[in-house]
Amino acid sequence: MNSFGALQQLVPELAELLERRYSLLRIIRSQGPIGRRYIAAQMDSSERVIRGELDILREQGLLHTSSLGVQLTPEGEEVFVELQSVVRGFYDLKQLENKLAEALGVRKMIIVPGDCDKDPASRRDLARAAADYLCAVLKDHDILAVSGGTTLASVAESVGLHDCQRNVTVVPVRGGLGEDIKIQANSVAVALAENLGGNYRLLHAPEDVLPCNLEQILNEPKIRSVIALGRRANVLLHGIGTAEEMARRRGFDDASLMELIAAGAVGEAFGCYFDAQGRIVRNTTSVGLRMEDLERIPLVVAVGGGRSKAWAVMAVLARGYCDVCITDEGVARRLMSIKEIQ
Repeated sequence: MNSFGALQQLVPELAELLERRYSLLRIIRSQGPIGRRYIAAQMDSSERVIRGELDILREQGLLHTSSLGVQLTPEGEEVFVELQSVVRGFYDLKQLENKLAEALGVRKMIIVPGDCDKDPASRRDLARAAADYLCAVLKDHDILAVSGGTTLASVAESVGLHDCQRNVTVVPVRGGLGEDIKIQANSVAVALAENLGGNYRLLHAPEDVLPCNLEQILNEPKIRSVIALGRRANVLLHGIGTAEEMARRRGFDDASLMELIAAGAVGEAFGCYFDAQGRIVRNTTSVGLRMEDLERIPLVVAVGGGRSKAWAVMAVLARGYCDVCITDEGVARRLMSIKEIQ
């Protein structure tokens, strides 16, 4: 039993109190200034209970209240940063990371507390963790390849909160899906490059094309050069999507979606749909890097959170190309159950 386990046995209510106050600080840190009503809604609590907790933290000098709402003081920020390591120890996240890394065959797992499906603060923590890791591993003159999606867009935004300047070239690895411009791979590449103080190249092509047009598009010199640059990346950062989510983003009709699910597809990456064992059950004719290209990239980092993505994460990691997986406790606990890890 570790010291946190001993404390919990001695003071059984400690775990609940720690989790509640940590969650409260995390919400305020990520969204402040914020009002009590919005905090109560996110914590599924009453305003009366939240008011009491805020009063305690305010008395400790951790919070400041204004007409706009409540936010952390500089001391509150320091306490929160220190508390993160305490929370990781309390919930044995390091042990969880080591067990899952071994079971899933990846070099490193990074797990943030919470569940992105339930908690917006967890989504921000996931993005911050990915941004922290990027800033730690990127070196001047590296090529950073990136995919699109809401998670990667949040990572790019979080990098902007760091004092992290790198003379890198950022390149998108996928074409556009014709959706929200902010989450396109091109947009993520631009945001990352600007926040890192580097350069970027753009891939001016749709992701999904008709098979008869694919070869012609790939032979376009500008498109071919960007894809070739992506294949020479030192670091690749990509998101993980569920099969259903990505199929809907690609505009699959109901019949095609049911066919995909019937084939056992649970996850998607780089235009490939995978079953739980990592077998490809459907390939799309898409513009950009393919799964086989990942083998030549020295560091491949996958990011995805939310308990609903557990099967997708397991499927993509089963391919064996991922070196580092950054996820949340919701995915991690679900994977422990799926893999029957004690």
